[in-house]
Amino acid sequence: MLIALAAIALVFWYGKQVLVEQRIGFPLAELTAAPQEDRLPIEPGDWKGKIDYRALDRDFAAIARRPEMAGLAVAIVEDGELRFVQTYGVTDKSTGEWVTPKTVFRWASVSKGIAGVLAAKLSSEGKVDLNIPISSWQTSLRLPGGANSYITLEQLLSHQTGLTKNAYDRKLERGESPGLLRAQLAGAPQQCVPGTCHSYQNIAFDAASEILGAAAGTLYSDAVRDQLFGPLGMESAQYGMIGLTGADSWARPHRGDEIRTPVESYWRLPAAAGVNSNIVDMARWMQAMMGENSAILSTEVRALAVTARVSTPRLYGGELSRALTDPSYGLGWRNFTYAGRQMVGHSGAVDGFRATLIFDPARRTGVAVMWNNGWGVPFRIPFAVFDSYYGRSGVETKDWLDISDIALPEPKPVPAK
Repeated sequence: MLIALAAIALVFWYGKQVLVEQRIGFPLAELTAAPQEDRLPIEPGDWKGKIDYRALDRDFAAIARRPEMAGLAVAIVEDGELRFVQTYGVTDKSTGEWVTPKTVFRWASVSKGIAGVLAAKLSSEGKVDLNIPISSWQTSLRLPGGANSYITLEQLLSHQTGLTKNAYDRKLERGESPGLLRAQLAGAPQQCVPGTCHSYQNIAFDAASEILGAAAGTLYSDAVRDQLFGPLGMESAQYGMIGLTGADSWARPHRGDEIRTPVESYWRLPAAAGVNSNIVDMARWMQAMMGENSAILSTEVRALAVTARVSTPRLYGGELSRALTDPSYGLGWRNFTYAGRQMVGHSGAVDGFRATLIFDPARRTGVAVMWNNGWGVPFRIPFAVFDSYYGRSGVETKDWLDISDIALPEPKPVPAK
């Protein structure tokens, strides 16, 4: 009798469960299993902290509405917690598809920080020595005057090869092989004696992908996936053009209203410019650099990657350049001072894409931004966020997101019929 009653009760419970599930449209198990921490702060009610998120959201939306823009994605981490994720505009002006938190963009040169961290991680594991000449490794890079025999991996990752800035980038853009171009750098013009100045590189820098891949015993992209992206849960982060165009939602590159055709050139430099992801995974990476995942990225590794090795020229231009002082460079990471606080980060630009990631490591607060056009104004976004966080206002501050004095672009002439 007891067994029969239990069976009847079970059938009744199951029938009720099915009716409820039919009413709400998905299994209750999925509802109860969804972890609370996966909820993204995309609604105004979720935006809590010192920062005036509502005011910033209005400013971001105004920027995104400009004709120079297409789509924009912003994530803000405050005191170590993801407090704001918002997207604006479109992935493609011809279709009007909206940007969402799942939309994949290009990191461009923000990718260099990945290489610096992987180098620091492999160094901490005794798999690579940052202070021995790059000639100790099998690499296609050849430097003028045989500088391979004394320029170290640390100097390579901090752009101290002595080559003129962005050496042979135009040849890469014309489709020439990165490996052959690295070999030809032996005859390239020099900006300074190797090891004595900072001169920003892409092709030379990407020799790091050959060295670090060999040190890890696999392809560079696989080493990053296995040691960084996978453990950090960065599921959308991928290398190569297919990492962008293979996503369900991906931002098309724009120049004004023109939709650009993606070309593979800089994707062939994975360490220098090869990463794609959505804005949430870029924020996860920023949190990891703040110490959120110390079991994966220890304090030692993070410090080794970001510590300054060489002074650099000023960043950006105009008022923003004057506001950022003491610029220097670590292993794929920039350092500078803003409003008396030490900042770490990097920015990037390739045809039709821009990105920036900047954070205050002492306060574990920072901003990640990606957009699919060439307008430079969104590079100001992090500094508007920091001013809000620090409570800066008044005559000593600049309203970085005030675009009222920026003239609208001239409309294109209408073709005669």
